[in-house]
Order: sequence, then structure tokens, then C-alpha cells
Amino acid sequence: MSVLAVDVGTSMIKTVVLDDEGNEVAVARQATSVQRPRPGWAEQDMTAVWEAVVTTIRSARRHATDGVRFIAFTAQGDGCWLVDAKGDPTGPAVLWSDGRAAPVVEGWRASGVLEEAFRRTGSLTFPGLPNAILAWLAEHDPDRLARSSTSLYCGGWLFLRFTGLTAVDESDASAPFLDPGTLRYSPEIRELFGLEWAERLLPPVRGNGHRVGELAGRAAAELGLPVGLPVVMAPYDVVSTAVGVGATTPGQACTILGTTLCTEVVREGPDTTGEPSGLTIALDSRGHLLRAFPTLAGTEVITWAVRTLGLSTPAELGELAVQSPPGARGLVFLPYLSPAGERAPFLDPYARGTFWGLSLDHRPCDIARAVLEGLSTVIRDCLAASGAVTGELRLCGGGAASDAWCRLIADVTGLRTVRSTDSEVGAKGAFLTGLVSLGEEPDLTTAARRYVRIRAADEPDAERSAFYASRFDTFLALRDLSGKGWKLLADSPAGTTSSGGPHA
Repeated sequence: MSVLAVDVGTSMIKTVVLDDEGNEVAVARQATSVQRPRPGWAEQDMTAVWEAVVTTIRSARRHATDGVRFIAFTAQGDGCWLVDAKGDPTGPAVLWSDGRAAPVVEGWRASGVLEEAFRRTGSLTFPGLPNAILAWLAEHDPDRLARSSTSLYCGGWLFLRFTGLTAVDESDASAPFLDPGTLRYSPEIRELFGLEWAERLLPPVRGNGHRVGELAGRAAAELGLPVGLPVVMAPYDVVSTAVGVGATTPGQACTILGTTLCTEVVREGPDTTGEPSGLTIALDSRGHLLRAFPTLAGTEVITWAVRTLGLSTPAELGELAVQSPPGARGLVFLPYLSPAGERAPFLDPYARGTFWGLSLDHRPCDIARAVLEGLSTVIRDCLAASGAVTGELRLCGGGAASDAWCRLIADVTGLRTVRSTDSEVGAKGAFLTGLVSLGEEPDLTTAARRYVRIRAADEPDAERSAFYASRFDTFLALRDLSGKGWKLLADSPAGTTSSGGPHA
């Protein structure tokens, strides 16, 4: 029998039909929209997200001609998805990419709260985490909080609609409120953020051994599937994607080339040393964790570059970029285009995209190459922040379809890059989690070894890697120099950032 694996991203929802061997039989996709009612804000209609899930499942299940064994799903993480006592939304979801709470986070930074929290949890709070959003709502929209009974994440919202059960997966809950040692809510962390009052909003945590629910009557009728069908709540998307590409053992690393450019390394335990950066997320039943660096700027930067250069597809951007030599004739691009700034491997709500060295001598191919080099250097930056020692980087997400970019990442990082045969790696991770949760596989590593298949590998070119290694410090120095400019623009009368502009 087939499995339906659902991946609920920020801009696209996909339901994949997989056979008994884990092969993709069919994929149904439905685009979703992000509303930006004010500069720096990012919201979604919660009901519309569920309706898109229903649409893709109903479309995909027609290809499951041998019946459906179970549903497994993964979803975007972070953010704040508030519901009332009946389980109905009390307003739009505030997403992980939302920047309205930047002043809250800056206040916590100035008072030392951010660093102290990182030393306890291994996670650095940014404006799109629920602690920051809840603190902002308490000041600016207390009526909504009063009408809300539970603060969910996207995964918890879907589990509620599928099964009628209120819960949060431990990967979602890892940041900001869980103790990474016990994977239980920490009252001390809530107190540190001044959120003792938020305890009533926190749902029960479900993790390994407790991920399975049953499809409830209302959802079964909407989906055209039998009541009682097992529903597996897999870890949120950056974790499920790591599983789906086979990064499950300590020392393995992967990068998701998606809406977030997320570089992550598997660890045996938390690391709360060094400069506060990134997130620490629960991974499996053996106590392994992911040290994750989910950027706010990812493939949307490529979309912007394609549009700005008058191209039609990302593939054309790659073809244009290779017409420029390594280093893009001296052009350096800092790819921080998110209106909310950046969160990994550094936190700066004022960060913005910046070209250094641009002159009349530069051509479109140089701009294209600088964009891809900038994004690739961010990956190197995240790997450096992780402290990982690895010889291989697994790549996945929509950007992994670009041979040119994947080769460039190998050169910039100096690592062998590999890609899997699956087009929907997050869904594959949900599938593997479902097999383990239902007792069909003993653990994620065993399941990954059986079902994850590698299709392509790129070795770094020694000469180009040496060039990019020498250029890395220049990239970091230019970013440091840009910081004052970013803040100056945000504080200027024409500023429009969520944290300082007149439209905030």
C-alpha cells in the first residue's frame, strides 16, 4: 500500500505518493500566499493553508491505487499559529519570516537575555520565534491573546485538523521554550523572557514514540480517506529534510537550498559555547540534535535576481553566472534581502542586500555570479559557525536542481556535495519518520540507509576552492563594514524596516 507524505512549506504545499520501496509515484502541489500587510510583516491565512493541504491530498490519493497505509506530514517551523478553545484561528498565522518583533529582540539583546538563553538552550532567539511574537502581541494586540487558548506551530495546526488533538512536536518546541537535555518545557526559560504568563498557551509536547494519531471524522470526510487512518506528525521541515537526505548521524551535514538557506549539522549533544548563533533542535530517540542555521534569505534571492536581470528561470541565472570568472571580476554581494534582516549565522534585523565593488565594467553575468557566490558563501559561513568537521555536504531543496550552483557550493565550501534521487526530500523525511513511528523500521539511520539514494556528487576544484578560501575573510570584513550603513538607513527618515521605519 502507498503512503501519503505531505510537506507544508511557506510558499508551496506538496503531497507525495510513495510506494513500499520509498519511490515517488506522484506529486500534487498547491501554491500558497504570504500576506505582508505592513513592511517586515509576514502572515498566512491558517484556514487557507489547511484547505491547500486538503486539495493536494485529494489530488494525490487518486494515484494511490493500492490504498493508503498512513499519512505522514512535515511543515514549516517557528512562527505563531494561535487558536481558541474550539481550535479555530484567532487571526492569521505570524510566520517565521515576520520581523515585527525586532524591537523586542533588540531589547533582549541589550539586556543580555539573548545570550543567557543561548547558554541554556543552544538557540538564539530571532523575531520570528513564538517568544518574541507573543511578547509583541502582549503589547500591541492583547485582545487576540485573550481570545487565544493555544499557541501552535504549523505542524501542530495540521495535527489538530487531522486528528482533533492539540500538540506540538518536540522539534518545533525546541526553540525557544524546551530544555535541550530533558526536552521538556523550562519554567526558567519562560521567566528569563518575562513570559511566565504564556504557560497557559503551550500545548503538550509529542516526540519520538508519540507522533501517531488517528484521522478524525471531519478530516476523513474532507480528504476522502477512512476514519482512523494513522497520521504521523514528523519533525518540522528543516529536520525532516535532513532525515530525508540521509543526514542522521553525528558529523553529517546538509544544506536546504529553499526559502530558507538552512545549513545543519547532526550532533550528539547541545553546544552552547562560542558566539550565540543558530538553533538547537531535537532530532531522534537516541538524543541526537541538529545544530541548524536557517537563514532568512534563500532561494527568494535567486527569484529576485532572475526578475531583476530580466531572465525567465533560475536555470538561466546559472547559465549566465558561469560566463563570469570566479570572483565575478571583483564584485561581492551580501545576499541579505529579507525585509526582516538576518538570523543566521548572525542576528541583525537591519541587514540588507549589498553590492561591494560594483562599477560600469560589470556585466549581467558578473551580477549573476556574485549572487550565487554570495549565497554559497553564506553556507560556508554557517558551516564555520557550526564548528563541524566534515568532508561532505548533502544538498536538497529546490535550489539543488541547479547543477551550476551545486558545483559552486562545492568550490566555495571545499566540500564534496551530494544530492539524492528524490525531488521532495522533506516528504521523504516524513515518510521515514512514519516508518519508524509505526515500528516498521528500528531507527532513522537504518531507514535512511535503506531508502535514501544518491544520484549526483560534485567534487571541489582545488584551485577554485583555494581562491574562495582566501576571499572568505573579505566577505566577512565587508559585512562588518556594512552593519553601520544598514543601521543608518533604518534610522533615516526614509527607512521602511519593521524595526525602525515610519511604517512599523
